Amino acid sequence: MPNAVLVADPESETREYLGRQLRVDGFDVLDAGRRSEALELAERVRPDLVLLGELDLCARLRRGEPGRTWDRNVPVILLAPSADPEERVRALERGADDVMGRPFAYEELLARIRAVLRRSSVSSTEVVAAGDLVVDRRTRRVAIRDTLVTLSAKEFELLVRLASEPYRVFTKEELLRDVWGFRAQGRTRTLESHASRLRKKLRVVETDSFIVNVWGVGYRLLE
Repeated sequence: MPNAVLVADPESETREYLGRQLRVDGFDVLDAGRRSEALELAERVRPDLVLLGELDLCARLRRGEPGRTWDRNVPVILLAPSADPEERVRALERGADDVMGRPFAYEELLARIRAVLRRSSVSSTEVVAAGDLVVDRRTRRVAIRDTLVTLSAKEFELLVRLASEPYRVFTKEELLRDVWGFRAQGRTRTLESHASRLRKKLRVVETDSFIVNVWGVGYRLLE
């Protein structure tokens, strides 16, 4: 079944061009020129990936809204006005999975779309293995070398997020957004306290070392 891509961009020429190219490459394409239309399609159709041209729309997708049920974790690639590094960082902090500055080469954009979809597919796998750790999302079973570990709901969600890419450093902002739905880090110590408890529970033997704190950035699962 083809992946569905929502192209949400205020520029009609950009939408038409991407629509033609993506259909040739086997994607189902949804077209939205207005934010309200994009959010409606995101909820009704539930696309596999969103290409958008407005950072505010990315933030709204990630934040969610009362009464709305779209997938807040849907992969998002922002088509930014430029390739400015500060703009890229700002977009990633607001929840974009990848950023491309304009003007862009379609072949590079296509490669990035496929890469983001691959990462999304891996992160949604029901059973994730990372080193000696096995996480079963369906049964919520966590085991280290066949020793079961009991976790709270949020500890489990935090572990699933980290285990989706065990060597990647997730920023505090990403984890607070993805696990707790927070818009900004603020002064909360929620992440730190959950990470500390999770680290202790996963230490089945003294040599176990899970939940690595990368100072000033965030956390990763494995060294």
